[in-house]
Amino acid sequence: MSWFSHFLKSSIGQKLIMSLTGLFLILFLVVHLIGNLQLLAEDGGESFNVYARFMTSNPLIKTISYGLYFFILLHTWQGIVLWFKNRAARGKEGYAVKKTRAVGTSAVLSSRMAWLGIIVFVFIVIHMVQFWLQMKLGNVQMATYPGHDGEYKDLFVMVIDAFKNPAFVIFYVICMYVIGLHLWHGFQSSFQTLGLNHKKYTPLIKGIGKVYSILIPAGFAIIPIIVYLFR
Repeated sequence: MSWFSHFLKSSIGQKLIMSLTGLFLILFLVVHLIGNLQLLAEDGGESFNVYARFMTSNPLIKTISYGLYFFILLHTWQGIVLWFKNRAARGKEGYAVKKTRAVGTSAVLSSRMAWLGIIVFVFIVIHMVQFWLQMKLGNVQMATYPGHDGEYKDLFVMVIDAFKNPAFVIFYVICMYVIGLHLWHGFQSSFQTLGLNHKKYTPLIKGIGKVYSILIPAGFAIIPIIVYLFR
């Protein structure tokens, strides 16, 4: 297995890990957004709380969740490692080469991916502490719903209360914008790293990536805005 360990430590192996973990997180964001949209249902939080209990009690989902936490850490770590490697490599190129490097949107985002990723990671940590940790250790009130057995943690109230804070709403929306920038470059880059380049399909992948990087963060951002303005 020494060849495998050597491969994972190589630049290609690290980029492959970044791509695979990134694609997993991209899929997760879709599922997470579908769940968060339940906050907008006019049912007193029933849809969201039922969804939340399923996501936190189903054995398969819980296993996937633990994998998700690992992938987030791995994705962040690999991104930082690659950033330091690329920075060191750019330093060897010299000022003249650096001066003539492309300065388009993709080039700018590529050079800022590590910083964008760190901001996203900090947001995730804050998000986990404020919601996940409170759900696990906090004194969350319980609720019951007709047609559903047992009591449910009323996470709906906890989230709505957070979204009533204008400072948190602004912070949340800004972080969604940063995530959008991260996705704008990372979506297509993940497919490129995996070698999925083709003159026929690459433009389609880029187009889907741009639409995704706008709609998904916008979907997350609009929820706290609606809650703050209309709830």
